[in-house]
Amino acid sequence: MLYLKYFVILFLISSSTFAQKNMKLNDAVEIALRRNTQLQKSMESIKSYESNTKAAFGALLPTLSASAGWNWTRSEDEGGEINIGGSIIQVPKQITESRNYSAGLSSGWNLFDGLSNYANLARNRNNLEAAKYSIERIKQDIIYQTVSFYFDVLNAEKLLKVKEEDLKWNQKNYEIINERNKLGAVTLADVYAQQVKLGNAELELIKAKNSLETIKSGMLYYLGLDVLDVYSFEDPQYKTNDIDPSTDDFVIDSNISELINSALKNRADYKSSQFSLQSANESITMAKAGHLPSLRNYASFGLRSNQLKNLMDSRTYQVGLSLDIPIFSGWNVDNRIQLAEVEAKTRQLDLADLERLIKKDLQKNYLDLTASEKRVDVSKKNVNAAEENRKIEEEKYFLGSTTLLNVLIANSEYTNALSGYINAQYEYLKLKTQAEYLLGTLK
Repeated sequence: MLYLKYFVILFLISSSTFAQKNMKLNDAVEIALRRNTQLQKSMESIKSYESNTKAAFGALLPTLSASAGWNWTRSEDEGGEINIGGSIIQVPKQITESRNYSAGLSSGWNLFDGLSNYANLARNRNNLEAAKYSIERIKQDIIYQTVSFYFDVLNAEKLLKVKEEDLKWNQKNYEIINERNKLGAVTLADVYAQQVKLGNAELELIKAKNSLETIKSGMLYYLGLDVLDVYSFEDPQYKTNDIDPSTDDFVIDSNISELINSALKNRADYKSSQFSLQSANESITMAKAGHLPSLRNYASFGLRSNQLKNLMDSRTYQVGLSLDIPIFSGWNVDNRIQLAEVEAKTRQLDLADLERLIKKDLQKNYLDLTASEKRVDVSKKNVNAAEENRKIEEEKYFLGSTTLLNVLIANSEYTNALSGYINAQYEYLKLKTQAEYLLGTLK
């Protein structure tokens, strides 16, 4: 029975080990792009834009259609008497049958419609380009959100390790103080104080674990994965080493005007808005075409016969032009023009709003990123200073020249400094990613 218990324990341990899946940052981004439903819907909608563009191009070409027909008629007349000029004539029973065959070709070509067909083609092409750039921006949105989630997970994992180390330190310190109390070197009050600090450290560790699991669940939900699956996030580039902005190859230009120009040149959502504005302007051209005459060419060729073998004997040819001159349409054309102009003005305002938003976000990001670089450097120095101060206070306490309270304060300051340093590093990484996102260069 004892061996069976050992076997079950080993099986559970091995099962949990093999069930854990490793996920690097690139893996997370790939999963997010593959599973995001908004991106899938947008990519499917591209097909409709392509179809509209194809149909708009087809409207410039002549139409061609073929027709064929056959019909059979049978008439049965029982006959009878009819009165013609006072004379009664007997009409015999009659049965007649007839067959008709026909075939034809017809073609039409819209020669001029106020350039509406050309404007429609341009509008649909602009809509297609706008949709493509919109998809590119959605991809960047997904990448940015995924990277932010990933850094939050790594940040929470490092903070958890800080809490674990803090708990170990408090446990070890409690054991030392307890032994010194037995020897009469410290008072019982120090033992009780350290017990309280140890309990708080255990509570902080539980909170850190819960926070990590919550962040992990949020990330897995965003990726479209089962939140109950076990994943380890082990990207060495962002987890094992400290982040030093001074050695980072990422450099953001200090000239904010150049940053804005670069963003306006690269941002997919800005390009999409530009194409949407051009599309709205083409709609105005289409609406104004309603005031202009339209010219259409048509041609047809027909065959008909009572017998199929003689079908080519009777032919009909037809060629013509039709001119349609609008005179009054109840202000429907004016209404369409007005609506198209309002839509174009709205698109223009949206583009201007987006440009202002880009400027505001870039300026804020630049300031935040500059401050974040300094914060990483200062936080690292705070960690070194707090660690050294804790060592000094520990030595002084063991020599009896200071109180336990000073040691606990020094340890809290060290723990807070280390947590602040970790937060500063991942804040810098997120701001750097945000800078690439705002510049439209995030890949």
